[in-house]
Amino acid sequence: MTTTTHLLRRRRFLPLFCTQLLNAFNDNLYKTAMVLFVVYSVYQDENSEGIFSAVASGLFIVPFVLFSAVSGQLADMRDKAKIIRIIKAAEIGIMAVGCIGLVMAWKGIAVSSLAIPILLAALFAMGVHSTFFGPIKYAILPQHLKREEVLAGTGLVEAGTYIAILGGTILAGWLPIEWAAVGIVFTAVIGYLTSRQVPSAPATAPDEKLDWNVWRASITLIRNTMHDAQIFYAIMAISFFWTIGAVLFIHFPPLAKNTLMASKEVASLFLVVFSVGVAIGSVSVNALLKGRVSARYSPASVVVMGLFVIAFYVVCRVWQADQPTELLNVAQFLAWPMAIAILLCLLGIAVAGGMFVVPLYAFLTTRCEPQHASRTIAANNIVNSGAMVAGSLIAMGLSAINIAVVDQLLFTAAMCLFSSWLGKRLYRAEVENRH
Repeated sequence: MTTTTHLLRRRRFLPLFCTQLLNAFNDNLYKTAMVLFVVYSVYQDENSEGIFSAVASGLFIVPFVLFSAVSGQLADMRDKAKIIRIIKAAEIGIMAVGCIGLVMAWKGIAVSSLAIPILLAALFAMGVHSTFFGPIKYAILPQHLKREEVLAGTGLVEAGTYIAILGGTILAGWLPIEWAAVGIVFTAVIGYLTSRQVPSAPATAPDEKLDWNVWRASITLIRNTMHDAQIFYAIMAISFFWTIGAVLFIHFPPLAKNTLMASKEVASLFLVVFSVGVAIGSVSVNALLKGRVSARYSPASVVVMGLFVIAFYVVCRVWQADQPTELLNVAQFLAWPMAIAILLCLLGIAVAGGMFVVPLYAFLTTRCEPQHASRTIAANNIVNSGAMVAGSLIAMGLSAINIAVVDQLLFTAAMCLFSSWLGKRLYRAEVENRH
């Protein structure tokens, strides 16, 4: 029996695995269904769609900036299983509110004045929910697993997350909005039931005092975490990568609808291709590095990512020269000239991005003290999320001044150069640390 098969048969791992899988699935089902419905069925203007997509992304990310410090402290200082159950119970209420917003939008009831604000409020609340759940799903593993099982358990959690993201994203593009409304509540209930089976995970730092002042706690956490050069550059490089990722994800729905004349099912296909690409990049770079934690390939990988973004821009411009007159479904899109080139460019962006960012996460867990693992992840979440909010604001500002979404891709490509510089600084710090 393999370690993987063994873990999936054990209560000390399986309930946690199922709970985090359902969590990631529900996040993506709700968020993607909401954005695609509003972009395709409510707004009829590219700039308005771009602004809404940016606002939605920003609202989901802001809680990570505000509350990651508190969530990291809680994960180290309280019973993690108890916190998980509280979080999953709250998700049922949040998704009930989201369900109401989706049904109101579907029925055309006060869409702009009430339904959309309700949808955005539920999205913000889900961001808070995910902020508190995030550090726990990794930090709890060493308490429930043997040392030789932790790597396999972490890999399973990562694989489950990608599967859940894919499942939620695909269903969001294909399910009627009324079915999505029911699905998010049903998933939340199942997630709570699985969370009740997670074994107790007592506090690893019970004697430390919890600081509820979010600003002071965040500043202290970042200051205490980023004094190590390798952790500092890893966090900065990861943050800039997710800024690029946030801008791309904001662009996908309005770009699909207005530039490529593709249906919402095709827009969800783009997100799926992106997720698959990151997974391929993760596996590829691990094979190249042979399990060694190193940023050796990160600088080159993000430069390649920028080149694929430029290629994507060029193909989009060529596409516009022979643009369809009506929205294409998936079969029609795939039959259109240049469709394969579009998907290959997206895949290339994601594969290169995965090769860039995955080794950087390893620095966070291998270069910090074990009792501070949750807080290191939380510090990374704060900086990452702040950078992603900045990216959302930039995308929103560019749309507000009427810069076409397709032209904003060039700004994304330029950001890859700075990410490469950060990756090079990290690799230099890594080499110096060896000597």
